This record gives sequence, structure tokens and C-alpha cells, in this order.
Amino acid sequence: MRCAYLLFLGLLLSLTTEAVPQNCPEGFVSTNKKCKDENECEFENPICGDNAVCYNTNGSYYCQCELGYQEPSGKVNFTQEESKGCKDVNECSKMTDFCGPNSKCTNTPGSYFCTCKEGFVSSNGETKFYASQGVTCKDVNECSKMTDFCGPNSKCTNTPGSYFCTCKEGFVSSNGEKKFYASQGVTCTDVNECSKMTDFCGPNSNCTNTPGSYFCTCKEGFVSSNGEKKFNGSQGVTCTDVNECSKMTDFCGPNSKCTNTPGSYFCTCKEGFVSSNGEKKFNGSQGVTCKDVNECSKMTDFCGPNSNCTNTPGSYFCTCKEGFVSSNGEKKFNGSQGVTCKDENECEFEDPICGENAVCYNTNGNYYCQCELGYQEASGKVNFTQEESKGCRDMNECSKMTDFCGPNSKCTNTPGSYFCTCKEGFVSSNGETKFNASQGVTCNDENECEFENPICGDNAVCYNTNGNYYCQCELGYQEPSGKVNFTQEKSKGCKDVNECSKMTDFCGPNSKCTNTPGSYFCTCKEGFVSSNGETKFNASQDVCTRDESLCGEGDCNKSEDGHECVCKKGFTNYGFKTMKCTKPNNGLLSQYYPEVPQLLPVMEELRNSFQKLSGDQDMSKRVSQMDGNTLLERFLNALDELLSAGPLNNNKKVTTVLEITENFLKVLGPLLSNITKSSACTEVNTLLWRDNAPPHGPFILSTSDTQLESHWETAAGDSYKGFAAVSLLSYNSLENSVNNYFNHIKIQEDETLKINSKVVTAVVTNPDTAQLRERIILTFSHLQQPSDRNQTCVFWDSSLDGGVWSTNGCSVVSSDANHTVCSCSHLSSFAVLMALHEIKDVFQLKLITWVGLSLSLICLFICILTFHFVRSIQSTRTTIHLHLCISLFIANLVFLAGITQTQNEVCCSIVAILLHFFFLAALCWMCLEGVQLFNMVVLVFNTTVRPLYLMLGGYGVPALIVIISASINARGYGTKRHCWLNLKDGFIWSFFGPVCIIIVVNVFFFLITVWKLAEKFSFLNQDLSKLQKIKSFTITAIAQLCVLGTMWIFGCFQFEGGSLVMSYLFTIFNSLQGVLVFVMHCLLSKQVREEYARILTSLCAPQKKKYSEFSTNQSSKSQASRSIQHTGESNI
Repeated sequence: MRCAYLLFLGLLLSLTTEAVPQNCPEGFVSTNKKCKDENECEFENPICGDNAVCYNTNGSYYCQCELGYQEPSGKVNFTQEESKGCKDVNECSKMTDFCGPNSKCTNTPGSYFCTCKEGFVSSNGETKFYASQGVTCKDVNECSKMTDFCGPNSKCTNTPGSYFCTCKEGFVSSNGEKKFYASQGVTCTDVNECSKMTDFCGPNSNCTNTPGSYFCTCKEGFVSSNGEKKFNGSQGVTCTDVNECSKMTDFCGPNSKCTNTPGSYFCTCKEGFVSSNGEKKFNGSQGVTCKDVNECSKMTDFCGPNSNCTNTPGSYFCTCKEGFVSSNGEKKFNGSQGVTCKDENECEFEDPICGENAVCYNTNGNYYCQCELGYQEASGKVNFTQEESKGCRDMNECSKMTDFCGPNSKCTNTPGSYFCTCKEGFVSSNGETKFNASQGVTCNDENECEFENPICGDNAVCYNTNGNYYCQCELGYQEPSGKVNFTQEKSKGCKDVNECSKMTDFCGPNSKCTNTPGSYFCTCKEGFVSSNGETKFNASQDVCTRDESLCGEGDCNKSEDGHECVCKKGFTNYGFKTMKCTKPNNGLLSQYYPEVPQLLPVMEELRNSFQKLSGDQDMSKRVSQMDGNTLLERFLNALDELLSAGPLNNNKKVTTVLEITENFLKVLGPLLSNITKSSACTEVNTLLWRDNAPPHGPFILSTSDTQLESHWETAAGDSYKGFAAVSLLSYNSLENSVNNYFNHIKIQEDETLKINSKVVTAVVTNPDTAQLRERIILTFSHLQQPSDRNQTCVFWDSSLDGGVWSTNGCSVVSSDANHTVCSCSHLSSFAVLMALHEIKDVFQLKLITWVGLSLSLICLFICILTFHFVRSIQSTRTTIHLHLCISLFIANLVFLAGITQTQNEVCCSIVAILLHFFFLAALCWMCLEGVQLFNMVVLVFNTTVRPLYLMLGGYGVPALIVIISASINARGYGTKRHCWLNLKDGFIWSFFGPVCIIIVVNVFFFLITVWKLAEKFSFLNQDLSKLQKIKSFTITAIAQLCVLGTMWIFGCFQFEGGSLVMSYLFTIFNSLQGVLVFVMHCLLSKQVREEYARILTSLCAPQKKKYSEFSTNQSSKSQASRSIQHTGESNI
């Protein structure tokens, strides 16, 4: 149909088109040959299609969709060609709840409508409505329509838009669903809860159903846990048994037992009883009673042999007869237990049944007791039981008879026994303290006096008696109580009897009593002697007479203090009246010493003082007496005056000073006291002993640097004169005077010696000190820390060569960094020596010497060739340089080849002489250069020294010095180590003396030369070039002096025993002086360098020139040079 319609429309259009004039535009038609608007909207077939509205325009049209429709492209105005047609608009899909809550939107072609969901109703009461109307959907409450809307026993529940029905509790729906609708015809029927399961209400309960519910009750004999009769199964209530037996005591009656059962109970008679109705179980309400059963009457020995059966209400018990015990240990038992009664051993009870001191004997079912040996029962029974006895009592054997144990013994009863002991003072024959009477032991007398520890104690005698002893004190002792005979227990010991306290003059006149333990002795008082000549005697033996030898060479007179001595003429006791008179030892000061005039006055004062003390009346009038301390102070001042003038110049003077000091202190000793004095150059410390009895024991005497240890026996000697003095004097600077004189001390080849302590003088009054019985100990402090512990203890021996240091009789005890301890067998002046080791030839020094001297010899040889053959530089100064180099070359060559050739003394001396000569010659030629420069600058006319005079100055002066030195001390050339000058006795100064003079002279000439040069340079001078040349000469000469002079300055320290540093400096300067001379006089000279360049060029040229040509050129140049150099010079 649709296709037919389209065909028709196409045909119509084609016809119409053919009729339209071809010249009208589209949208217009020709009418009456005019073009007018064609209304497309009036076409038979709507041009816009379904659901669209056409709107004509002049020459065209447009379409719009009807309400509820829209063009798919979204255009509002469109034509047929532009559109696919108007499609329905689904308003319901625009948004959720387009119509509102609880509503439903339904789309229709070109429109829509809203309806409320089931269970809801519109607010305007219409079924259909539009969203734009503001209508809402409200819930319909079905449950409010009528009572029992859902039916009997049901419950209606409204929900938004609906409702549901449920059966009430205890009812169930007929369709089995929990929720249902009223329209379904469902009914609610009762639920029988009791039929659901057995014990629905729980054990021991009954369930009773009711319409819509049920209730529970407990069965008979049970009660609910909540106390209620009815309860619900869901409450958790339980039915518990009712215990009828707990309601009251004897619920079932006497001698019965109530047994509860679940929901009930039953009664039984207790064991040993039987019910009156013969039934085992019965009810309490039946009136049944329980009667006792007598088990013991059933049969004989119901409980078994040796047992007894005892009936009790409802039971019985068995016990063993007396003397028997049950096999299970229980006193009461049952016949059915199989227990037997066996004999009880009463003797094994924990607490002895027979008591103490008794023996138990068991029998079958019984026992008996017997007393132990030494005991008896009080009633006298032998066999008894505990009940029959009062116990076993001790039997006293000692009461049986007198002397039961024997003579001199004692019987001692003990519980059940006895023992015998000997009486005090007796001892058993078997040696035991305790014994038995039956052993036949006898008691014999014990000798207490033979005990290991004396029973009477010290100073007592023991006397034994039969069974006892007594003590008596020895002679000279007594018991404090005055008893003669005593025992240890009653005595406090024997005490010494002081015989001297018995009476005055117990020993007699002029005597002295001295008590000793157990005795005494008598001695004569001072000034008296015993008649028998013994020192100690008894009071009954001797009397004391005056001791005529007490005062020596003097008269002994009695005084209040004992005695005093009056010395004869020529003798003295040094002003101490109780001292022995002796001849003073002032003969030691009689010798005259003119070499030390400073000490003579004080020596004279000491002599005069002793003459006055010796009773010289003339001397007493002429001089005043001086005490010892004053004389000592004057002597120390005199020593200061002597020593402060400087070191003593020879050993003889040192000997004189030391001898005077020793003699002075020895003579002055008796006048001194214990004193310490010090002065600028000395320090002295003195100890003095003054008594008739000679001194004993050690003493120590110290100064600040030295300590002396000895014994008083050494100071007093064998001829003790009543006094002993010790003096130790330390010299503060004497070591400078005696730091030599070591000829008699053996040392190593490479060692020298040096004083390393203060010199001290030790003096005692004992005249015999050459060989002491006990050695003295001297501890010295070091002046400087030694490099090793090799120290030497020495004394000044004046008997050798006028005075030298010696080690005889002295040895080193110990030595450390700060102190040396010496031991000597005589007294004198002492010191400590330190060994100084010469620096050994080390490999490095030898290597420097060999390498340096080899270079120097090469350089000196080149210098000699240069100064001799290069004629262009010939002059007086060149001649000096030539001989300087020759001297150094020979000296270094001899040094290198012969300095260590010490095996042959003659050859070594020749080497030393050659070295002495050529080293001095080199220095003399150096000095002549200074003289030459002086002549060139200072003299008005420049002069040239004649060669003869140069030779005399350069070689003559050294030869003269060597000849004089060799004639004075030929042995001074060569030492054990090197072929050089000997360092001893100052022989080295035969070289160093001229060296110092030459250096001083050179310095003098150079100072004047430099001064004059400075003056000439200060003026405008026509000879400026010549002055410049002299200036360079002077600088070179001064540098040469510094090199050679500095070397021998270091050499001075080296040969004087210097350090390793000085050795290195000297070796380096000595070995390189040839190299330095070559550098200064050749390499630094422009003219010499040009000659070297010319010679090297000629040697390297392809064609060698003839010698004649070379000589001619050299001669011409030399003449030209000389004409310049020698201008203004004149020969002397």
C-alpha cells in the first residue's frame, strides 16, 4: 500500500513538473504564466511526515515536530530533505523519579502519564496525572481498614506501599510462611510446643500446651531453680532433685541411712544393724526400725588368734591381746581385713621400756628387764618389768673397801663403773692416767723435778720428795713472799736480789756496785783501780786505790766531780781537766812551706796555741789563746784566698796544700766541737768524741757533695788519747787545678780522664791511717752525668812524681747517673774520675775524607798546571797561589797516604813532620798573599816581592818552627792512633800557635787593605780598573782566609777531644779546601776561564796548530798582559 502511494506521488510530481514553466524558481509554480509561491504544506502527502507540523514560507517551507516529538538531529526547524522524521520523546527516561517518589512514569506516543505505585494513592485522587501537576503519592495503610484484617490470631503490619500478615506467637500460618496477605485465605493455627521434642522443658519436667502458648512444671520430687511452679522452657530454668534426706536428722530412723535418688529416696540400716521387716531398703513412712547385730557372738576367735573381739552398736572391733601387735600396725582392726596378732618386741621400743642402765629381754607376748653391770634394781630383783621396778641405780664400787685401787691411789665412782687414778705426786706403773683395780697397776712416786719444763721456773732449784716436791731460789734470788721452800702453785717466781741496795759502800770506798741478774760486781770509781788489777771484783775481795795512769803525763787530784788532771810542762789535755795529759802533735806544723804564704800565718797561730796549752809561760804572755772553731775559720779564709787566685799551676803545690790541710785538721781536732762550716771555696764538717773510754760504732759525716761512712775505732786508733776527731773537707774548685796528673792510672787506648766530683780531704786523729782495718766508704755526687758507668775512685798520692792521682787501695762499690760510691783502705784526699772516649773513626768520616781529598788533589793539580803554564796570568800573586797549591797538594797527598800508618813509629813521625811542615807552609803562603795585597794598595809605589823572600817566608818559617818543635819534643810526632802531633803536654800548640798568629796577621793586613781601598774608591781615580782588580783580589784572599782559617778553628776543637759534629765539620772543610781554592782562583777568574776556553777550542779543532805557533801567540799575549799588569810595579 505504501509503495503504491509512493508511485502515485511520483507520477503526480512528474506531471506537475512537466506543466510548470521551466523558468519559475524552485518553490514557485507558473500560473497564468506567472510564478507564484507553491504551498508545500498543502501537498496531498504531508511533506513533513508524521508527527510534524508544516509551515509554508514564500518559495519554501519548514517543519517542526509536534509536542512530545523531536527531530533526531535536534533541529527545531527543518525540511523534508534535512530530516529523518520526528521521533517520540521518552519523558520517563529523562530522570529517576520523574513523576515523584513512590510513583511510576508511563511513556506514550508524543506524551506520558504518571501513576502511583501499588499501595500508594495520588494526593488529588486521580489514577493518572502529570509530573507538572505537583501530585504526590501517599502510602495506603491497609491494616487500618478493619479489625482482624488478616484473620484470627494474626497480626497486620503496614509497610510503605504495602503490608504483611504474621501469626501471633504460639500460632503458625496454614501455608507455612511467616508472612502472608489477607487475600490469600491463610489461617493461624495453634502450635503445640510440647510436641516438638522430648524434654522440651528440660529434664525432670512436664510440658503442658495452651492455646498459643505452653507452660512447664517440675516432676514430683523435683523443684524449679527459680522457685516458680510454672515456667517457660526458654527461661533456662532447671528442675533440681529434692533431697528428702536433708530435711531432718534420722529421717529414716535411728541407726539407719537415708539415700537420696533423683526424684525420690530410700532407707537402709547402717552396717551392723538389720531392719525390723527384714528388707534391705525401706521407706521412712513404713515405721521400720534398725536393730544391732552382735558380730562377736558369731564364732570363737572371730578376730583371729591372740586377739579380742569387742561388739559396738552397729559394729565391732578387734584388738590384739597384751604383748601382741597387729600386722597392719593399727590398734583396732576388722576381722575381715586378714590382720593377724603377732608378738610385740617391747625391747625395740623407741623409748627403752626398761629404762636407763638396764637390758631388755623379749618373750612371746611379754618381756623382762635386767640391770647392766655396775647397776642393780632397788628392790634387789634380777628380772623385772617396767611396772615392777623403780629403775637401775649405780653400784658404788669405791665404797666396798678401803684402798680398793691400791696404795697411793684414788678410786672414783662413775655411773655404772669406776676408775682408779694415782694421787698427786704419783704415777701409774702402766703409764696410763686411769686404770682398773683388777689390772694390778701400782702408783709410784713421780719426780716433778725431771719435767721437761722446769716446774719451779727460772732461777730456782727443784727438790723431789715421795709424792711431792719443793723449790728453793738460787743464790742471788729470793721468793717475793720470803719463803725458802715453796711450790709452783704458791709462788710468783724467784726475783733478783739487788745486793747493791743493801747498804752504802757495799763494795767498799771509792768503788761502785753494779747489780746483775742473780749477782753483782764491783768496779772502782774513775781515778781508782782495784788492788788485784781486775776491772770487776767482789765486795769481799778488794778495795780501790787511786789510778796513777788516769791522767797520763800529769798529776791526778781528787775533785767534787771525781778527779782532775794537772798536766806537766810540754803536755796538755786541751783545756779539759778530766782528760789524760798527752804531748800535742804540733810537730806536723813545724815544716815551712814558702810556696803557699797565705797559709803560714794561721799555721803559726795554731803552733802558738798549742805551746800555750802545753804550759809555755813565755808563749802565754805573748799570745792570746784561740779556740778551735776560730782557728778553723781563719784557716778556711786563708784557703779561700789561695784558691780564689786561680788554679794551682803544678802538682807539687797541690800536694803542699793538701798536706797542710790534712795536718792542720789532724792537729786542730782535739780543740774542735761537732761543727759544720763553709766558705767561698771550701766546706768542712767535723765530729768529736771526748771521753776516757774509747768510742765504738759507726758514724756518718757529710758535706753538700760527699758523704763519709766509717767507724769510731778507725778514728781513735790503737793509741787512744782520750779524744777522737773526724773531719771531712770539700774543695769547691780544686778540681780545676788537679784535672790532670793521671799518669799512673791505666786507661784504654781511646780514653782520657776527667775529674767528675769535688775533691775532698778526710782526716782523723788516728796517726796510723796508711792501712785501715775497716775500709771507709765515700759517696760522691757527680759534677756531670757520665755517658757510661765506667767511673774510677782515686786518691792524691804525694809520694809519686810530686803528686798524682792513684787508684791503689780504692775501688768502686757502685755507680749510677748521679753518684759513685767508693771504698778505700786508707785516708787522704779523694775524687772520682770519669772516662772520656775519643771519637772513633767512623766509616762516614773515612768516606768523606777519601772522596773529598781525591777531588781536592785533582783540583789542586789543575791549579798547579794553570798557575805554572798559563803565562798570561803570571805575576807575584800567581807565584804565591802556585806554591800555596803545591803545599796543600803535598799535605793532602801525605795525609791521604800516611795519616793512619802507625805501625812503624819512625815512618809515622816522618809523616807527622811532613804534615806539620806543609800545613804551616800553606798557611804561610796564604799570609804572604795578604802581605802582597797590602803592598799593592797601601804603599805609594806598587811593589813586587822578590822570589827569594817569598821562599823564605813560605817555606823557611815553617821549616824553622818544625825544627824547633822536633828538637824540643821529638816524641811529640806520631800517636798510637794517627801520624800527627801528640795532644799531650800541649805539643799540639806548636802547630795551633803559629796558625793563630798567621790568622791574626792576615786579618790585620786585610783590615788595613780594605780600609785603604775604601778611601781610594771614595775619590775619582784614573786607575779605577786597577783598583777594581785589586778589590776582587782582596775579596778572593779574604774568602781563602775564611776557608783555611775556619778549617783549623774546627780542627782545634777536633784535636782537643771535641764532639762528632766538630769531626764532621773539620773533615768536610779539610777534604774540600783544594776544590774551593780551584773554584776561587780559577773558575771565578774571567781571564783563566778564557784561557781554558781557548785551550779546549784548540784541542777540539780539526787541525792542530803547531806548538811554535801556540808559543808565539802565547808570548805575544803574555807580553801584552804583562805590560798592563806590571804598570807602576817595581821590584824590591
